Amino acid sequence: MKVAVLGAGAIGAYVGAALHRAGADVHLIARGPHLAAMRRHGVQVLSPRGDFTSLAHATDDPSDIGPVDYVFLGLKANSYAACGPLVQPLLGQHTAVIAAQNGIPWWYFHRYGGPHEGRRIESVDPGGAVSAVLPPERAIGCVVYAATELAGPGVVRHLEGTRFSIGEPDRTVSRRCTGFSEAMEAGGLRCPVEGDLRDDIWIKLLGNISFNPLSALTRATMRQMCVHRDTRQVIEVMMNETLQVAAALGSRPAITVEKRLAGAERVGEHKTSTLQDLEKGKPLELDVLLAAVVELAGVTDVPVPTLRTVHAIADLLGRSMSAAA
Repeated sequence: MKVAVLGAGAIGAYVGAALHRAGADVHLIARGPHLAAMRRHGVQVLSPRGDFTSLAHATDDPSDIGPVDYVFLGLKANSYAACGPLVQPLLGQHTAVIAAQNGIPWWYFHRYGGPHEGRRIESVDPGGAVSAVLPPERAIGCVVYAATELAGPGVVRHLEGTRFSIGEPDRTVSRRCTGFSEAMEAGGLRCPVEGDLRDDIWIKLLGNISFNPLSALTRATMRQMCVHRDTRQVIEVMMNETLQVAAALGSRPAITVEKRLAGAERVGEHKTSTLQDLEKGKPLELDVLLAAVVELAGVTDVPVPTLRTVHAIADLLGRSMSAAA
């Protein structure tokens, strides 16, 4: 099995290191000091489950790699439309693209069935720019439940969780999914193939759609948002509105708002990825988390006043940051 990890940051390098440990032919695509460190010393993984080092090939030039069986996308979703020159050399006739993204994916309505079959979500796939680069028929969905961080160039600290749920847009259990799942599990990760990954997407989105934008607006940690009474109430409303949109689209994620909040509070004084991006002056990845659900609420005629309000404020923050950059 030949795998390219495009965007070998904290999650991508962790997955690549695990697959390499299992014997896959892995190629990590990165840049800067992180790439230089991986070239010199490999990927060093620090984990409560045991430290290890992977000496997978690392490069900044995908043309050095050529077509692969799988491209694992570790990029932020707001980078997908511009990744064409990087991903194109990696695509063969049967290459699958596994997108480890948060939020609503560009392929959501591909092979969906029903009245929304093939619908393009403008906030996720503006003008079809993402689909042009990453054709939906190549997509395998992926919901990441693992938490990692870069402790330094070439060094990944695994914090918790090993689950990477995957699934086909058409809800079949395909050979390309089971093959990737087996390789991930051989490398020490959990990788269940779900019958309908969309339910998992909504479960994770419940947290991302509320905690991520609110953390950017308040600069608060997960626990701080959970224990502040009024903010917790706003989060509850946002989650319930999100569940109503999911239900209107036929999804019934098997989780309650109370359970999702309890899990978030246990995370403790953790900063969301959106807050970390804000502090680093990076673009905020809110279109797939928040704007997409507001758009889908319009499609399904579900009233989401709180989601719309938070989106308006967070969108202004993101635009102000972009203008100042």
